[in-house]
Order: sequence, then C-alpha cells, then structure tokens
Amino acid sequence: MESKLMDPFGRIHDYLRISVTDRCNLRCVYCMPEEGMQFEPTERILSYEEITSIVKALAPLGIRKLRLTGGEPLVRKGLDQLIAMLSAIPGIEDIALTTNGIYLAAYADLLKAAGLTRVNISLDSLKPERFASITRGGKVQRVLDGIKASQKAGFHPIKLNVVLMKGVNDDEVEDFLRMTLDEPIHIRFIEYMPIGDSGDGWRSGYLPLEHVLETCGASWNYESCGEVYGNGPADSYRIKGAAGTFGLIHPVSSHFCGNCNRLRLTADGNIKPCLYWSDEFNVRPLVGDDKAVQGLFYKALGAKPETHDMVKALNGQQIDGTPTLRNMSQIGG
Repeated sequence: MESKLMDPFGRIHDYLRISVTDRCNLRCVYCMPEEGMQFEPTERILSYEEITSIVKALAPLGIRKLRLTGGEPLVRKGLDQLIAMLSAIPGIEDIALTTNGIYLAAYADLLKAAGLTRVNISLDSLKPERFASITRGGKVQRVLDGIKASQKAGFHPIKLNVVLMKGVNDDEVEDFLRMTLDEPIHIRFIEYMPIGDSGDGWRSGYLPLEHVLETCGASWNYESCGEVYGNGPADSYRIKGAAGTFGLIHPVSSHFCGNCNRLRLTADGNIKPCLYWSDEFNVRPLVGDDKAVQGLFYKALGAKPETHDMVKALNGQQIDGTPTLRNMSQIGG
C-alpha cells in the first residue's frame, strides 16, 4: 500500500464524500436559495467513469468508505451503475447514500442490489405542511414511504438526519425520538451550520443540541450507547429498551475536527479538504493519471486546517480564513 492519506495534524483519512450532482428536487431553506441557483452544465459534472477512476487511485492510499451525496443523488440517472462500479474496486468496504428520500421508494431495491451499504435520509419535520415549508414543496409521505422501502430492502442501519432549527422544528424532538422506540431507526440531530452565503440569519435559527437531551429526559430514561456502524461524529444515546438510537452531531458548539477522517469531492471535480473553508483543488484535469491524482489529494491534505471557525461565526467574532460561499448543495452534504 502507498503512504496513507495523513494531514499535517496526524489525522488519517479513509473516507471520501462524493457529490454526484449539484441539482436537487427540493429547495431546503438551509441548503440552497428558493430561486436564482446557477447549476453546473452537464459537461462540467464528473462522469461516473471519472469518479470511479479517482476512487481507484485513492483505494491504495487507504480510502475505504464512500458516501454519495448531492444535491440529491437520485436525480441523476443510473446511480446504481456508479454504485456497482465503485463496489467492484478492491479495498472499498462501505458505500453509503445521503438522500432526501423522495425517490427512495422507487429505487431502494435496485440500489441495494448494486452494492449500496447504507442510507441516510434527510427528514426535518414529520408535519406535512411544515415539511413542505422547510423543503419548499416536498411531500413528507414520500420520504416515509422511502424509509419503509429501505427497511424492506434490508438496509442497516437506517439513519434519519434532522437539522434542528430554533422556532422551526424544535417542538418535534419528542416525535422523532418516539420513532426509535419500536423500530431500529437511528435519528441524528444536527446543528444548523453557516455554510455558503448564509449571512447572519442562521444565528437566529441555531439551537444547541442540549435541547434534545432535555426533551428526552423529561419523558424517558436514556443512556449513552456504543457507536452505531458508520456513526462518524455523532454522540449516540438510546432510550432504555428502545429498538433504535438517537445521536447528536454538533459541528458548531463542540466541533469534532480533531477526529476528522473525511475529504470531499464536489460534482464539478474539486477536492475540498474542509467543508467550512473555501480551499478547493481541481482534480478533474488529472483523471486517468493515478499518480497525479494521488499527488493532488496529498496537496489538498497538506492545506487542511486544524479546525474551522463556526463557533466564532456564531458569536460574531473575527475568523481567521475565508469561509466557502458555495451552498451546501454545491459542495455535497
């Protein structure tokens, strides 16, 4: 094996998040503006063959886990073909998908057969009208149908990602927790992050995740539990006797940069060492030259900072670099 993907702070990177598109069938309030988005033309988006070539170059360096993101990955045709290509690469052990779930009922079986390992489904409200407001038009029942289809297809674990927003969905915490009682569902509450040109408005929606533990403790006894497979940065808990778990992901109030093991590849072929900062390295011109691809990933890792400054941004303090102006949908969630 070649030298591992280690950054200047000794962090080993074995996880690549791959955005396959910047397009989406929803317009979630924290992900992209309601209108005016300029999407990349098709010719600027990495082909499935280019993505596969990049991963083949990285597998000998220790990349083991992949996550396909967007935008919404399932708006791109033939995603199962990419999954089959990636799952055939020696060394790749885990391929996960982050999706809004709208198309999942139709594709769950096909994705599973192609080699997809796990699914993370975004679900920020269980109330139809509120869900439609947050997503600007989405139908929550389609996501719930997608969850059932994923269970039937045999995906495990199934994780639901809930971006918690003050005054928007913070009154639904108990409803989400109830979902874990009888089903092996893993709810992950995520702090609202200042990604993209969000201005200062995000501060009014930011809510520390202690709110989840307070809400849970008022109705149930809960305990800290072991890591759910692929858990990443979540602190995991279980209501005593429950079939599922819930986790807290707090990138702002208690960042997990010290354990970061991930790199990002945008749909237009840029390596992002850190989600928050603007640094990007365009790998697309090098595709097909494995040594050059590997060299650029090493260069990107060399530029990876020790931490981000989201908490400074929250507190209105001066930050030490240039945050990205790309929306989450353009980077890959």
